[in-house]
Amino acid sequence: MSQSLSFRVFKSIMALPVTVAIIIPSLLLYFSGWHPSDIVLWRFLIGAVCFLAGLLLAVSTFRLFFKLGNGTLAPWDPTSKLIVSGPYAYVRNPMITGIVLILTGEALMLSSWAISIWAIVFLIINMFYFPLSEEPGLRKRFGKEYEEYCKNVPRYIPRLTPWKP
Repeated sequence: MSQSLSFRVFKSIMALPVTVAIIIPSLLLYFSGWHPSDIVLWRFLIGAVCFLAGLLLAVSTFRLFFKLGNGTLAPWDPTSKLIVSGPYAYVRNPMITGIVLILTGEALMLSSWAISIWAIVFLIINMFYFPLSEEPGLRKRFGKEYEEYCKNVPRYIPRLTPWKP
């Protein structure tokens, strides 16, 4: 792996997940008048589980893009190889699932309606973006390999067993 790929991966993570999961939620907390006294213990604990599960899922997908795909998570700097292993053997968009879990965890941990709404908006945006933009690009880049993957791996609800091409 070249240093330039490492830097490209770093830039894509800073531009996308950090903006979505840290910068925007921070701004929402600030502008919504959130206060630390709003935290409720049981929500915080459930949120921590969601957050950690999402972080684990997101990091594992970032690593696959870097190690196997020789690319980044950014649509402007995509992988050169179709990733169909790890979480991608169960569902086509595990990275988005990971980010939504992180946002849900943040919303619960911080008892923030603003972040809850942002999580829903982010999910809806991606539910339109993937079939309308991302998937046509993947079909163009990977052809029959991607078609076969789509036939066997669902977009949103994970398979119970991993798909093996």
